[in-house]
Amino acid sequence: MLELDLQNASSATDLPGEAQLRRWCELALRQRTADSEMTIRLVDEEEGRELNRTWRHKDYSTNVLSFPAEVPEGILDIPLLGDLVICVPVVEREALEQGKTPEAHWAHLVIHGCLHLLGYDHLENEEAEEMEALERELLAELGHPDPYAADEE
Repeated sequence: MLELDLQNASSATDLPGEAQLRRWCELALRQRTADSEMTIRLVDEEEGRELNRTWRHKDYSTNVLSFPAEVPEGILDIPLLGDLVICVPVVEREALEQGKTPEAHWAHLVIHGCLHLLGYDHLENEEAEEMEALERELLAELGHPDPYAADEE
């Protein structure tokens, strides 16, 4: 079971609902058999930029930041997976620029962030191929197109 804490710190009004966000998270996390607790925080550009600058040393807002929980074994007996921070204006802008529906782009970024919480990464080519293949598969189950198709043309 997934326990999701949704925090909306964004001024945007046309956002996916908690049920939709939960559906995307559960799809990405289904390979994890244990219960999971996670937070999704929806933010505007200023907070997104500050978090990206603080944690990644990059002075711009980015679409999604993943913060896997680092709980030492035996300290807490909770299934804390971590936090996702999604910068709403960046997601909206990217969907428009990339010719994607907002729903497809949101689904992709939530799934992408959840996979990071599970330990997937895309720093090396082999890792990227594995992660992107899983993202394609999960998005196809939702009826969304390949998010990387334009990159390969």
